[in-house]
Amino acid sequence: MKEDNCLHAALICLGMLYYSHAITTEKLNHTRPSLHGHHEKGKEGQVLHRSKRGWVWNQFFVIEEYTGPDPVLVGRLHSDIDSGDGNIKYILSGEGAGIIFVIDDKSGNIHATKTLDREERAQYTLTAQAVDRNTNRPLEPPSEFIVKVQDINDNPPEFLHENYHANVPERSNVGTSVIQVTASDADDPTYGNSAKLVYSILEGQPYFSVEAQTGIIRTALPNMDREAKEEYHVVIQAKDMGGHMGGLSGTTKVTITLTDVNDNPPKFPQSVYQMSVSEAAVPGEEVGRVKAKDPDIGENGLVAYSIIDGDGMDMFEITTDYETQEGVVKLKKRLDFETKKSYSLKVEAANVHIDPKFISNGPFKDTVTVKISVEDADEPPVFLKPSYIFEVQENAASGTVVGKVHAKDPDAANSAIRYSIDRHTDLERYFIINAEDGNIKTIKALDREEIAWHNISVFAVEVHKQHQEAKVPVAIKVVDVNDNAPKFAAAYEAFVCENSTFLLQQFITISADDKDDSANGPRFIFSLPPEIIHNPNFTLRDNRDNTASVLVRREGFSRQKQDLYLLPIVISDGGLPPMSSTNTLTIRVCGCDSNGSLLSCNAEAYILNAGLSTGALIAILACIVILLVIVVLFVTLKRQKKEPLIVFEEEDVRENIITYDDEGGGEEDTEAFDIATLQNPDGINGFIPRKDIKPEYQYMPRPGLRPAPNSVDVDDFINTRIQEADNDPTAPPYDSIQIYGYEGRGSVAGSLSSLESATTDSDLDYDYLQNWGPRFKKLADLYGSKDTFDDDS
Repeated sequence: MKEDNCLHAALICLGMLYYSHAITTEKLNHTRPSLHGHHEKGKEGQVLHRSKRGWVWNQFFVIEEYTGPDPVLVGRLHSDIDSGDGNIKYILSGEGAGIIFVIDDKSGNIHATKTLDREERAQYTLTAQAVDRNTNRPLEPPSEFIVKVQDINDNPPEFLHENYHANVPERSNVGTSVIQVTASDADDPTYGNSAKLVYSILEGQPYFSVEAQTGIIRTALPNMDREAKEEYHVVIQAKDMGGHMGGLSGTTKVTITLTDVNDNPPKFPQSVYQMSVSEAAVPGEEVGRVKAKDPDIGENGLVAYSIIDGDGMDMFEITTDYETQEGVVKLKKRLDFETKKSYSLKVEAANVHIDPKFISNGPFKDTVTVKISVEDADEPPVFLKPSYIFEVQENAASGTVVGKVHAKDPDAANSAIRYSIDRHTDLERYFIINAEDGNIKTIKALDREEIAWHNISVFAVEVHKQHQEAKVPVAIKVVDVNDNAPKFAAAYEAFVCENSTFLLQQFITISADDKDDSANGPRFIFSLPPEIIHNPNFTLRDNRDNTASVLVRREGFSRQKQDLYLLPIVISDGGLPPMSSTNTLTIRVCGCDSNGSLLSCNAEAYILNAGLSTGALIAILACIVILLVIVVLFVTLKRQKKEPLIVFEEEDVRENIITYDDEGGGEEDTEAFDIATLQNPDGINGFIPRKDIKPEYQYMPRPGLRPAPNSVDVDDFINTRIQEADNDPTAPPYDSIQIYGYEGRGSVAGSLSSLESATTDSDLDYDYLQNWGPRFKKLADLYGSKDTFDDDS
């Protein structure tokens, strides 16, 4: 710190000396002639003007970071027209004028009032002008000049990053480049050594070094081992002033990591591994694991395992678990404790990736011995074969021996074995097995044509250990026996033309099928029975390809005499012994046209008028069918057509008149007649059929609506019936009118009958009935025409 203060003081002194030299220069160079030249009279009275000289300007300098008590004199402006009487005023404008830089308007001295920092601003551009103090009239045109801030070493070097991270392979040669660090200095690089940097290493020796001028860090020691130390912390310093005393400095930290190379071979931690496995283990089951340690990491530490020797190479295998870097020993084949009780393996572990640079450090592999002992286990019985195939003839007698299966106990105890059939594989119980010796026999006859193969399973269990069992598949083939005679391949039916004139003409070819195996089937032999071998009508020809042709033996068949022939045909197969069957071929005599095409095979068609051809008969039948369809459709539509619910024609006005011999007693008479008579007899049970349309669904009678005959109020009864009629979809759309000739002597309203209303004198006006619509047209004509009739009379 003391050295820095001394340097700062020296720089200030140097700046003052430079400033004094600048002032002297300014006095010499910063004067100029008058802006207004003196007028002189030349020869012959000519006025001569002296040309104007511009100011000669050099750059002004001011030292940065000056902290003295007085403002720093930057320079002085002076014009040659300034006589010192104070009439000229100097004006300063531009960057920092009036704030940083001020000017004495009389003397022209410029001072810096604030401390300047070159790193913030290196120079200022100002404009100077001389004006008349009284009138402010410019005496000189304005001129620009520059004030430069002179640099001092006031900024230490700074690195681009506070911390750096770098990698370098382990065992690298000395001088291997690791990383380059860079620092910068804000001071002026063009002035002095303030920005000249030199790099050095403060921490990290003797492993690394740094180049003083470039900042490149290099390895300084050979064979640095990552497995010994992986990470190093290095401190680098950058110092200005060329690294000399008094320079400022900055530091940064660099973390250097050694990356791995494959320079270490794998090593087993022990020379022998002991393992054991049960003889009941299945192939693929894990026996044990071995692991060779490799201090390298990543792909350099990958290890592959293999079995290179030993008596168990055929029984065991080893795979590599790359997640744990272990060798997994697995069972390859089934073991037998009674046969061999131990095995030995020689396992090798080798690196997958080998670096040629370090091949001299090899070999990059190691070996170990693995001893495996086989443990005894209680094993289930073992069949001598993995599966069995037997044959038995079909139709063999019950108890026929099919074959024998055999299993044994592999354990040293050699327990007795019992056999049984899995009944899920023999649901029909065709077979049985002897539990002691494993002989399989039939229980009932077998039919190859039903089931050609029987696939069953046989269990073998130890007598004293029922949980130990084995299972083996047994396939039984049913050998074919010629027990099925051949038959027609289809239900053949042929026809011959009654007017045929061709002898020995083929009219049908037949073939046969046999359910037996091909060995007992074709070749088929076709023939006629011996008793009709000289049949005068038809003959048979064997084509020797399992087919036969039937031929006509005569001409001139007649449907009137015989329209149907049954021809027996004998078919024999090629089995031993051969089987045969007699099949009947139906042959019809039919009418044909001149080309031999079938017209009709019915005998009735022969007696029809010869003038009507078959086409005409078909046309007639088609017309009859069409007419019948039309009639059926018409009747169906007629039945489905609905009549309107309300009929307005006069002819359809319906009245049900019920006549009684005794007259009622009027409203006061409630005993003269039964009010239930007013009810529709069909509605007693709550069901009133609709007579004009067919109900779409059955209307169910509603219980509880049956009124009591002798104790019902008439008003309530009528309202109930109206509501019932309104809500009943099966009720008729018309009213049933019951008329009584006399209503009783106690009636205030008189008679309710409409039959005598037209003959009684009444002052009532029924003309309003004309406005009630067509429903009341009849009443309007009866009662509303009285006045008109009187007028006409």
